[in-house]
Amino acid sequence: MSRFIVVAPGSSEAAALATDELARVLGVTTVDALAGTTATDAALRPASALPAVVEAVRAAGDDALISPAREASNRAFDHVAWNLNLAAATRAGVVLAFDAEGASAELLVEEIAAARLRAEAAAASVVAVVLTGGAPALEADVPVLTLPLAEDAAATLREAPTPTAVTPLAFQADLIERARANRKRIVLPEPDDDRVLQAAAQVLAAGIADITFVGDADYVAKRAGELGLDLSAAQVVSVNDPAYLERYAEEFARLRAKKGVTLEQAREKVTDVSYFGTMMVHMGDADGMVSGAAHTTAHTIVPSFQIIKTAPGVSVVSSIFLMAMKDRVWAFGDCAVNPNPTPEQLADIAVTSARTAAQFGVTPRVAMLSYSTGTSGSGPDVDAVVEATASPARRPPSWPSKAPSSSTQPSTRPSPPRSCPAPTSPARPPSSSSPRWKPETSATRPSSAPPARSPSARSCRASTSPSTTCRAVPSSKTSSTPSP
Repeated sequence: MSRFIVVAPGSSEAAALATDELARVLGVTTVDALAGTTATDAALRPASALPAVVEAVRAAGDDALISPAREASNRAFDHVAWNLNLAAATRAGVVLAFDAEGASAELLVEEIAAARLRAEAAAASVVAVVLTGGAPALEADVPVLTLPLAEDAAATLREAPTPTAVTPLAFQADLIERARANRKRIVLPEPDDDRVLQAAAQVLAAGIADITFVGDADYVAKRAGELGLDLSAAQVVSVNDPAYLERYAEEFARLRAKKGVTLEQAREKVTDVSYFGTMMVHMGDADGMVSGAAHTTAHTIVPSFQIIKTAPGVSVVSSIFLMAMKDRVWAFGDCAVNPNPTPEQLADIAVTSARTAAQFGVTPRVAMLSYSTGTSGSGPDVDAVVEATASPARRPPSWPSKAPSSSTQPSTRPSPPRSCPAPTSPARPPSSSSPRWKPETSATRPSSAPPARSPSARSCRASTSPSTTCRAVPSSKTSSTPSP
C-alpha cells in the first residue's frame, strides 16, 4: 500500500515527528488532512466538510502521506476521530504515534490497544506503530518502529495490506471517480421535483455526468434561479419536440406492433415523461435514466419492460438496493418489483443481482434468504428458496448448491451447527459463494441507510455480500431493467 496517515491520540509533537520522518523515508506527496476545509467546519459540519477533504486526498494520488489534523482552538474538534474517519474514507493505512519517553511497556501496550479499538470502530486499519523518545521492547502483531526511522521502514510500510473497509463515503468517492473518467449523459424526467434540480446541480458542478431534463425549459430556468442553482450546462428537452417525438413514436410503434399499437397511439404514449426518458436511452440520446422521485416504481419501470426489455438469458426484471453500511456495501434484491417469484425467477434474480453488484465493484458472495435457517423450517417460501438455490440450470457453475440463510442470521457469520451445517470457511456463510461474473445492469437504488426491517423471503430474495473492493460504476447504458 502507499497512502498513510499518522494518528497520535495523546501527543501532537509525536504526530509531527512521525509525519516528518515518514515523509523523509517514503518520499511521497504530502496532503493536509484539512485540505479544502477548516477545523471549525470539520468540528461543526463534518458531514459536509469530510467529502471535500476526501476528494483532495484522492486527487493527490494513491502514493501520498496525509498530514494529520491536530488540536485546534475549537475545543469541539476531535482531531483523532477526524483523522481516523479520513483514513477509512481514503483507504489510508493508519500509523499510530506515541511518545514513549518514560512510559513502561505495559502502559504502551494498553495505549496501543485502546487506539486500535478506536480505529476499528471507525473502520480504519492500523498498519504500524511509531514510538518517539526512546522505546522499550514491545510485542505486537503490527510493525513497531522507532525514531529516527531506518531506511527499510518504507519497505515495511509498503508491504502492509491495503485497507479493505468500504465506508459509504469511500464507496461514493469511488463511483464519482469512475463516473468522471467515463462521463455519460443521464436523463432526468422529473425536473418538477426540487430535489432532482438540486441533485443535478451537484452532479454538474462536480463534473460527474452530463444532464438532460425532460420538461419545460422556461420552468427549469425559472425554478433554478429561485433555488439559486446553476443548471446552465443542462439540456432541457420537451416531450413535444418534433426532433424527438416522431422518431420515438415510430420506434415505439415498431417495438409494440405485435401488441397492436398504432403510430398515433405511440405518439401519445411517448409524451409520457417516463416513456420519453426511456426512449432517449433506447435510441442512444442518453446513457441512463434516473427516475422515481415523483413517480411510482411501476410508472418508472413499466416503460423499460416494453422498450429495453431484459438481457439475453434473463427471464425476469428485478431490482437491487445498494445499502452503504459502516464499513461495507451490501446489495439486496429483489425488494421492489416481484412480490412472489417462482424458484426459477428467484435463481435469475440472484444471478442478476450478483452481476449488478459486480458492476458497482462489489465482488458478490450470494446468500439466499428466507425466514428459515437452512432447511430447518418448512413452507412454500422456504421450499422456493431451497429449490432456487439448488437450481443447476440457472446458476453459474461456480455457485455451489447450499441451503438458504435465515434473514435473522447475519449472513457474514456461520449459523449455529444445530440448525444449519457449518460452512467450510468461517469467513463465509453456508449459502455463500464467490462467483466473478461479467457485469450486467438491473434496477438500482443506492441508499445510505440500512433497511428498516430484516429482509424476508417475500421482501428480499437474494443478498450479495461484498468482499471489500468497490471501484466500479456501470459504463453501459442503465435504466430500470437489464440492458439489452
